[in-house]
Amino acid sequence: MAKVTSFIKECGAELRKVVWPTREDVIASVKVVIVSTLIIAAILGAFDLLFAKGMELLFR
Repeated sequence: MAKVTSFIKECGAELRKVVWPTREDVIASVKVVIVSTLIIAAILGAFDLLFAKGMELLFR
C-alpha cells in the first residue's frame, strides 16, 4: 500500500510541473484541426467523385 501512495504523490508532483496551454492556444489549435479536417475531407470527396465518374465511364 505504501508503494501505491508513493506513486500517487509522485504523479501529483509531476502534474504540477506540466505547463498547460492557455485557452487561446487551445482555441487556435482546435481551429487549425477543424480547418485542416474540412480541407482534407473536401479533397478526398473530390477524388472519390472523380474515381466514381471514371468507373462509371469505364464500365458502362
